[in-house]
Amino acid sequence: MLENPNIYRKTLVKWGSEAQYDQAVEECAELIAVLKHFRRGKADADRVVEELADVWLMVGQLTFMFGEEKVKAAVQAKLAKLNHLLQGP
Repeated sequence: MLENPNIYRKTLVKWGSEAQYDQAVEECAELIAVLKHFRRGKADADRVVEELADVWLMVGQLTFMFGEEKVKAAVQAKLAKLNHLLQGP
């Protein structure tokens, strides 16, 4: 069950879906950048966690928008595939 459906609903009312898609892209890009900096020793773990939290919230928002059951089903399929790959030769 989504933890913050009321907040997600309010964000859609206030900013709309297009803005939320753009925000998700921006947050993912910021996480990518900070991970690159972290690997080179130019950012600390706290900075990574901060950006990860932003992405986590946007994943919740997108899950709300696209349907929690659909996302759960896709995650289960991906986990099954990963498990299969881990049991390989």
